[in-house]
Amino acid sequence: MMECLDIAKLFIVQAAQEGLSSDMTNMKVNKLLYYSQCLYLALYEELLFEDEIQAWVHGPVCPPVYKEYKEFKNQQLPVPSIDDLPEFPKNIIDLMGKVWCFLGEHHAYKLSNMTHQEFPWKNARGDLPPNALSQNPLSFKDMKDFGEQMLDDIEQSHPEYQKMIEVVLTDALSGKASEDLAVEDIDEWVDAIFA
Repeated sequence: MMECLDIAKLFIVQAAQEGLSSDMTNMKVNKLLYYSQCLYLALYEELLFEDEIQAWVHGPVCPPVYKEYKEFKNQQLPVPSIDDLPEFPKNIIDLMGKVWCFLGEHHAYKLSNMTHQEFPWKNARGDLPPNALSQNPLSFKDMKDFGEQMLDDIEQSHPEYQKMIEVVLTDALSGKASEDLAVEDIDEWVDAIFA
């Protein structure tokens, strides 16, 4: 399991490598962590990082990351040296790259507004008024379920979706349905749907 701060640093480095470091704020990196946790839970049925994500006013926040970058408020975050990053497993690097490709171009406020429409944040907030402070954690089950919904939406919008479904249904009806998927199979599927 990774540390949430290490995943945050990976996103900050990614933004810098693409010339988007001025857009990488505390709010944005926290939203990317939320989406990463949701997708990782959906794909691997385990946590990407152990720290809870809380339902703050402006969307999901991982408190250790917020505290680390609190002094920067809504300003650009400092870019860490690549040498300061731990070694990441390939599946994590690949998935974080996909999350970045899919969501990295969005401004922090757009990501925040997106999370306000999503049930993990809404469920954790409950009946709180919009500007009420909260440390309520998002449930892992809600994040996993939302990650599965995200994957379904991405997959169904893929131009090859209909063809893939036909192959799966044909295999299932003919008795050629595959056994449990290996991590490599999941990685190939993720590559295909994010292509």
